[in-house]
Amino acid sequence: MTTVDQVQPNETTVPLLPCTSAEETIAFWRALGFAVTYEQRKPYIYLAFRWSGFELHYGPAPRDLDPAAESSGGCLVMVDAVAPYHAAFTEAMRRTYGKVLARGLPRITRYRPGASRFSVVDPSGNTIIFITRDEPAELEYGGSKQLTGLARVLDNARILREFKSDDRAAFRALNSGLRRHGDAAPPVEQARALAGLIELSIALDEPERVPDWGDRLQALSLTEPERDQVRQAVADPSILEPWLPDAT
Repeated sequence: MTTVDQVQPNETTVPLLPCTSAEETIAFWRALGFAVTYEQRKPYIYLAFRWSGFELHYGPAPRDLDPAAESSGGCLVMVDAVAPYHAAFTEAMRRTYGKVLARGLPRITRYRPGASRFSVVDPSGNTIIFITRDEPAELEYGGSKQLTGLARVLDNARILREFKSDDRAAFRALNSGLRRHGDAAPPVEQARALAGLIELSIALDEPERVPDWGDRLQALSLTEPERDQVRQAVADPSILEPWLPDAT
């Protein structure tokens, strides 16, 4: 028997992330329901957290680390289904903070029904990405080449938001794309673009144009299945309720 044959395939990998503030890190993960399994402040920081079946560990951060750059570190958490995780974390945020933390540090990215991943960014600028195990091996990170017009714009905006976490770029893509391609696009594509602009404007705390986009959305002639498509295009369909109420 060789040395390699004696190795048992039952390893556990635990990420070790840089921590710029023990107090903020402990407060954040406790707020999300994590247990603190180890806490050391001196002679150096070492923290350990556990939730469900995985752990996160933290050690000292480099002195010049800037959390705002969000280039600190990160890890992937592979799960069977991401929706329950997102629901659990957003519910915990509402209990502790009174809202879902969607901007700045710390925060959680949106989850659109059917999406295969979302991210949690901690106070130190680390990104913990929750990914469905059976996520397709090949993902379009720059917009599908098979799509054209507003459909391609919608796909590109989805990539910018869900995979690159860039709400501002997604907003610009939808805004300019709707101006260029909106008149020639089917009503359901126009509606999805308008719904996306409404959602992004709220996320960016720039709601000034939301009523105008809402009125345009309301004026579109859509079938009920198409209206369902539009609702499913945003993380929280209730934001569209003033212009796209549920059928009664």
